[in-house]
Amino acid sequence: MASTIQLIDLLGAVALLLWGLDLIKTGVLAAFGAGLRQWLARGTRNRFSAAFWGFMATLGLQSSTATAVLIASFTARDLVRPRMAQAMMLGANLGTAVVTVILSSDLHWLGSVLIFLGVWLSKGSGAEKTRAIGRAVLGLGLMLLALHLLGAVTEPLRTAPTVATVLAALADAPVIAVMIAGALAVLGSSSLAVVVLVMMLAAAGVVGPELALMLVAGANLGGAVPPFLAVQGEGIAARRLTLANLIVRASGALAVVIFAAPLARALSHLTQDPGNLVVLAHLSFNLALLLAFLPVLDWVGRLAARLLPTPPHEDRTAPSYLDASLLGMPEMALAVAAREALRLGDVTGAMLERSRDLLTTGDEAAIAAIAGLEHEVDGLHEAIKLYVARLNRNALTPQEERRAQEIMSYAINLEHVGDIVNRGLAGISAKKARKKLSFSDEGLIELTGFFAHTRENLDLAQAIFLSRDPQLARRLIDRKLGSRKLEAQSAALHLERVREGRAQAIETSAIHLDLLRDLKRINAHLASVAYPIMEELGELRETRLSDPAGIARPA
Repeated sequence: MASTIQLIDLLGAVALLLWGLDLIKTGVLAAFGAGLRQWLARGTRNRFSAAFWGFMATLGLQSSTATAVLIASFTARDLVRPRMAQAMMLGANLGTAVVTVILSSDLHWLGSVLIFLGVWLSKGSGAEKTRAIGRAVLGLGLMLLALHLLGAVTEPLRTAPTVATVLAALADAPVIAVMIAGALAVLGSSSLAVVVLVMMLAAAGVVGPELALMLVAGANLGGAVPPFLAVQGEGIAARRLTLANLIVRASGALAVVIFAAPLARALSHLTQDPGNLVVLAHLSFNLALLLAFLPVLDWVGRLAARLLPTPPHEDRTAPSYLDASLLGMPEMALAVAAREALRLGDVTGAMLERSRDLLTTGDEAAIAAIAGLEHEVDGLHEAIKLYVARLNRNALTPQEERRAQEIMSYAINLEHVGDIVNRGLAGISAKKARKKLSFSDEGLIELTGFFAHTRENLDLAQAIFLSRDPQLARRLIDRKLGSRKLEAQSAALHLERVREGRAQAIETSAIHLDLLRDLKRINAHLASVAYPIMEELGELRETRLSDPAGIARPA
């Protein structure tokens, strides 16, 4: 019965440790998530700075698993280059080892202070950021309390014959020892918790130096598995990154298994304290991986790419940037939703270009391509709409609320553009191809010019949506007026050719005018992205752009 109670106490202490880790992670992300994203994205000028920022992020999150998933998510969203992301992972692994050094100190008295302070901040009536910081402080206090409980629970293990027998057997089976420690790290989603547990067992005299090294290596190996499993839906770049991290740690674990005896002797010369030896082994393991693999990041990346090739038929309708874990951080969630909307604009642009090619070449194979792109547009539009709708409106600032509305509006307008291209421009062009009709030389020049004008307006709309630049917004609204003039001018010239009795103009009259109408409608949808910006500046009347004094209007 006593051993059962000890096991329950041990499981409770480990659970409390993991809960503290989770509180720190969620609290730091909620309080500093947007800034953390910017620091990680900007701190990738070279592999050394990337490793440093990965190290710093783990010190804040107290979990290399959380940092790894975050970095992989940014890699999948093109915010961090894969090679720099690998360097950040190496820094993150070293960061969790430094966290172990900090936690190995006897700071249980500080845990009570942090728990009191964390509860006070998290339950107060202050700002959301303050409450998030309170959750992080509370998590750190709970971790220190859990470590104190672990020390008390593992102390009786010194004289437990069953535990001694099992661990003695593991000392003669290094591969099994690594696998058991790795399995514990996978189950707990944290190598830190397993390393701390090994540290307590070593301090109690239950685990010898060689076995401690193998358990530490297994914990590090197992700690690379949860990020790999967590990003399976993130895209090929994220999966390759976490696979590369798994390869790096597996290489280190293999080296420890082979050279456990000499490594244990070397570390024993540096410290005589068994608990400190575990901490030093964890730190040395990750520092050695950083120094060994930082110069060969390209080789590791190529190996991961070879082991995990690009799927031949990846679902392009699936969103690439939307991350449900960011919904609790509106600023970050809106940033990835905006990036997905830009991707939607790129697909819409591809539809527009295919419809132009169909018009000029008559290749009906483009019809199927346009239909496929339109299906992709519909899927992305629906995903963006649902993602933004899931944001907690009560937690949004007025500025975030406006941005959410802008993202929704832009996605809706792009979906309308996709419908017009598929059902209008493509259908009309296909009708021309089937009937073997030809435009007059003048008519074809006018239509292709209008297509080019529309494509330029789409590029301008994309830039406005990203930057919210007032000058670009004014230019797009002016170009919308230019679209009306182009439509009216081409229609007038076409009707003049019809009156002259030119056969090509007469045969393609309905097609020509329908194309002009649909292109004008597309330009009207694209220009809508500029209206919220002009309205904020007070430069928008009910139907047109005002011309306030002192503001230069681009030609």
